[in-house]
Amino acid sequence: MSTSQQAADVFSRNCPSREVFEDVTGKWAVLVLSALHQGPRRFGELRRRVDGVSEKMLSQTLQVLERDGLVLREVRSATPPHVEYTLTDLGTALAPRLLALIDFVEDALPQVLAARTARDDRA
Repeated sequence: MSTSQQAADVFSRNCPSREVFEDVTGKWAVLVLSALHQGPRRFGELRRRVDGVSEKMLSQTLQVLERDGLVLREVRSATPPHVEYTLTDLGTALAPRLLALIDFVEDALPQVLAARTARDDRA
C-alpha cells in the first residue's frame, strides 16, 4: 500500500499529514489563510493585514500554502499587472476552523493573561 493510500496519522513522524499540519498551523499560515477567507488579496494587502510579517516570510508562507493546494496565485492582466491570492476550495474548507481557533484565543485571552500573571508571581 502506498503512502497516499494509507490512513493519515498526524501522530506518526513519517506520515505526510504531519508536514501539512505544520504548514497550516504555523503562525503566519493561520493568519494568511484567515485573511484570505475575507476575500482575494494582493501581496501588499496581505502584508498590511497580517501585521508584523516580513515580505520574505509572507512570500515563503504563500508558496507553501500554494504547494499544499490551499491558496491559488493568479497573475491578473490589469494595468499595471498584479498578482492576487485566493483560497482554493480546500483552503475555503480549512479557514473557518482556523477562524474558530482565533476566536477561542481572543475570547480566552483574559484568562490566559491571568494564568500567566499567577504563574509568574509564583515563580
